[in-house]
Amino acid sequence: MARIFFGWKVVAAAFTLAVFAWGSGLYGPPVFLHALHSARGWSVSLIGAAITTHFLVSAGVLVQLAELHRRFGVAATTGTGGGALALGVIAWAAADAPWQLFGAALVSGVGWGATSGAAIAAMIRPWFRRRLPLAFNIAYNGASFGGVIFTPVWLVLIERFGFASAAVIVGVATAGAMAWLAQRYLRPTPAALGLAPDGAAVADTASEAPDRPPRARRALMRERRFITLTGAAAIGIFAQIGLVALLVALLAVRLGADGAAAAVSLTTACAIGGRLLVGLLPRAADWRVVSAANVAMQACGVLLMATAATTPALLAGCALFGLGLGNLVSLPPLIAQIEYERPDAGRAVALVTGITQAVSAFAPVAFGTLHDLAGGFSAPLAAAAVLQLAAAAIVLIGRRRPVLGSPA
Repeated sequence: MARIFFGWKVVAAAFTLAVFAWGSGLYGPPVFLHALHSARGWSVSLIGAAITTHFLVSAGVLVQLAELHRRFGVAATTGTGGGALALGVIAWAAADAPWQLFGAALVSGVGWGATSGAAIAAMIRPWFRRRLPLAFNIAYNGASFGGVIFTPVWLVLIERFGFASAAVIVGVATAGAMAWLAQRYLRPTPAALGLAPDGAAVADTASEAPDRPPRARRALMRERRFITLTGAAAIGIFAQIGLVALLVALLAVRLGADGAAAAVSLTTACAIGGRLLVGLLPRAADWRVVSAANVAMQACGVLLMATAATTPALLAGCALFGLGLGNLVSLPPLIAQIEYERPDAGRAVALVTGITQAVSAFAPVAFGTLHDLAGGFSAPLAAAAVLQLAAAAIVLIGRRRPVLGSPA
C-alpha cells in the first residue's frame, strides 16, 4: 500500500489551523462586539475601533511574516501566534475598561497576523509545485469551515457559560491544537524527509538553481504585477468584507432571521464549493483571468441581490456572491506564489496579504456609514458592485504580455 505523501498531511494540518485561526481571528470579533455591547454597554463604534485595531496590527505582522519565518521557522512562528491569538481572545473577554480592550486587540492582532492567509501559504509552499492550486484551495477552505463551525460554537458557549468562560475554552483549545499541529506537521521539511515537491524523487529537482536572497520590499512594490495584484485584491476584499458585515441585516429585512441564517449558510457552502472547483484548474491556467472572472461573478451576484424581486432571485445572488467569496481570499497569494520566483514568493505573499488586510480593516465602518447616510442597503450594494468590477479590471492590467514571436 502506497504511503500518503507528507505534503498532503501538511495540507490537512493547514486546513485545521485555518479553522482555528479564522474561527477566532476573523469570525470571532463580530461575536465579541455583540457580547461586549450587551454585557458592558460600550458603544458599537468603540468596540468597532478595537476590532479595526486588531486587523491593523495583524496587517503589520503579515508584512514582516516572511522575515519571521526565515528567522524562527514556520512551526515556531505559527505555534507562538496561536498562543498569542488565544491570550488575546481571553483578554477581550476579561476587559473591564476600554483601554484594556485595545490592549487585547494588540495581542489578538499579533496572533491573527501570524496564523492567517500568508501563514497558510507558507505552510503549503515547500511541498507543492504542480498541485499547488489544489493544495492551496483545500487548505484555505479551512477558513470557510472556521466560520461555519466557530460562529455557532461561540454563541452557544457564551450563552451557556458567559463570555469569559467561553473565551478560556476556545482559547485553550486553539493554543493547544495549533502548538501540536505546528510541532508535528510544520517542523519537518521536504529535504529532511528526503522528499521533493508533489512527492517526486529528490533527483528530479536536483538540477534546480539554489535559492538566492529575497529581493527588497521596495523593489517588489514598484513592479506593475505587484501593484495591480495588490490593488485588485485590496479593492475586491474591501468590498467583500464591507458587504459581509451588512449581509445578515440585509437578508433579514427580506427573509426574516431564520431565512437570513439559511441564506448565509448557502453563501458559505458556495464559498467552499467555489474554492474546490478553482483548485481543480491546472497550474498553467491564466490565474489573473480566473481572478477577474471570480470577482466579476461576485459583482453579478451583488447586483442580483440589489434588484431581486423574488426570494429565489435573492438566493441566486447569494450563491453567486458565495462562489467567489473564498477564492477572493486565496487567489491573490496563489497568484503571487506562481508569478514570483521561490526566494521572493514568501515576501510577495506577505506584502500582498498585509496591505490588503490593512485596507479592508476599514470596510465595515465605511459600508456601515454609507448605509446610514443613504438610509438603506441600495447604496452599499451598488458601491460593492462598482468596486468589484474595478478590481476585475485592475488585476487584468498586470497580466504578463507575450514575448514577440512566442505563443500567446
